[in-house]
Amino acid sequence: MKEDYYELLGASRQATQDELKKAYRKMAVKYHPDKNPGNQEAEDNFKKVSEAYEVLKDEQKRAAYDRYGHAAFSNGGGGGGGGGAGGPFHDPFDIFSEVFGGRGGGGGGGSIFEEFFGGGGGGGSSSGGAQRGSDLRYDLEIDLIEAAKGTEKEISFRKPTTCSKCNGSGAEPGSSVTTCPTCAGHGQVTASKGFFSIRQTCPTCNGSGKKIEKICSSCRGEGRVNETTKIKVKVPAGVDTGSKLRSAGNGEAGPSGGPAGDLYIVIHVAEHEVFQRQDENLYCEIPIKFTLAALGGTIEVPTLSGKASVKIPTGTQTGTTFRLKGKGIPSLRGGYYGDQMVRIKVEVPRSLSSVQREKLEEFALACGDADEPEAKSFFEKAKKFFD
Repeated sequence: MKEDYYELLGASRQATQDELKKAYRKMAVKYHPDKNPGNQEAEDNFKKVSEAYEVLKDEQKRAAYDRYGHAAFSNGGGGGGGGGAGGPFHDPFDIFSEVFGGRGGGGGGGSIFEEFFGGGGGGGSSSGGAQRGSDLRYDLEIDLIEAAKGTEKEISFRKPTTCSKCNGSGAEPGSSVTTCPTCAGHGQVTASKGFFSIRQTCPTCNGSGKKIEKICSSCRGEGRVNETTKIKVKVPAGVDTGSKLRSAGNGEAGPSGGPAGDLYIVIHVAEHEVFQRQDENLYCEIPIKFTLAALGGTIEVPTLSGKASVKIPTGTQTGTTFRLKGKGIPSLRGGYYGDQMVRIKVEVPRSLSSVQREKLEEFALACGDADEPEAKSFFEKAKKFFD
């Protein structure tokens, strides 16, 4: 039995989308492979929570899951590493398909990637052989500053690449490659049984559509070898956890010289120690002295672009929120920035010196705290609960 998606995320079935996002961020950080190197259990859990969020963040898929559970996707597309429930991979940010640099050379390694929801289609062409390579997924963690301003990262991973010795043909250099006599190069054969005709992979060429005189000693006839690849990824400003970027042609090389699949980079934004994010807006809580709250004044608060001044009116209370226009996260689609919300928390001293206490008592007496209108009104209303 597959585990319940809500339980995997530690969220209730009534959770809002914001609550689901926060729960996913927490679990993604906890199980991220980069923070648990060599821990297979953590890697498996990371895949599970990613699959769960892929379903629950989509309102239609969530409704189907709430009604039918995992059975809602049992006949759906997309098997493989992403889990069938997510369905075929859909990239809502195709506008970033060209934001990646070219391919790099070898070296490095150890980064986490997997086949992305069963690969990118493929299947034999009409002439047999050339199949599209599978799509790949790479999980990339960045910090909030990088998400807000954009960044460029170099990532490395292992994948099947076109064999340099045979140039993807699968044949040893100098040996001949002819059309498969059994399937006539189609890669499939048709078997007739009564009124029915069944197409199946050619048993002679295993779907390649060709007959190789001598197979390549480097790739053993497949036309591909596993190599470590490095590429540079341009992450646009405004991405958030769950954003997906597509790098066309940087997935697995296709068998028998077929076109390569795509690489999908899934973004994970690490929690920040000062700011909390909701869409394009940022939130932070600033503590101030109770004397400043009472007397008023000006404070400096941190923003992603430096310091900003906030005027504190006389008598400011805990929970008062000030808006800093345009100090939030830029929209992915451009045109505007979110705002930064500054929530005030009035700090009350935990201990007082004798002099401080004497002065406060004088202040309280001068204010007539016992006759404070708001407090007096409240206690008069509360009397009925104790009569």
